[in-house]
Amino acid sequence: MKNNRTPLALLIFVAAVFWLSFLPENEKTIQDFTLKNVDGKHVSLKNYPQAKGFIIVFTCNHCPFAKLYPARLNALNSKYKKLGVPLLAISSTDTITYEEDSFLNMAIKAKREKFNFPYLFDGLQTVAKQFAAQKTPHAYVLWKEGDKWFIKYSGAIDDNGAEPDKVENPYVARAVDALLAGKDAAVKETKSIGCQIYFRK
Repeated sequence: MKNNRTPLALLIFVAAVFWLSFLPENEKTIQDFTLKNVDGKHVSLKNYPQAKGFIIVFTCNHCPFAKLYPARLNALNSKYKKLGVPLLAISSTDTITYEEDSFLNMAIKAKREKFNFPYLFDGLQTVAKQFAAQKTPHAYVLWKEGDKWFIKYSGAIDDNGAEPDKVENPYVARAVDALLAGKDAAVKETKSIGCQIYFRK
């Protein structure tokens, strides 16, 4: 007689995969990555051995909404890098569709906008996929627990792209402040607003 019973180990494996697919984003761990900076050097998380966390912002050159934020990104990095939480900006958009987002144009923009943080090229889009980034800009706050990096916040940088003087909820800054104080971020996830990141097949 044919045995139709599914092995217990297989059932456990399927259940684990199902559970992980619904794991809240703020509980996800992120593996280290290495990307090319606009200065030609390669940057990874391990380049910052003293870092307590990171502000990771997926952005690009072409998106009108992303163009509203360079000064605010500089300000975030100026404030938090010295506290052990540097900012890394990453461009993962399809350069075939958007020539403005080429590596050469990234370098030009970084110089023009006087970026005080690395601007990294994710040409294969692997890092954006790991984070599940959706828009430009899409911000994350990573925090180190043991030897792992956890997403503690995901979403918008703040609540007013067009009028920085009228920002009421600086989501990223508040998340970092809370984590530096040994607390959880009060708001762990918001909706990122901007241009969609289209992934090549």
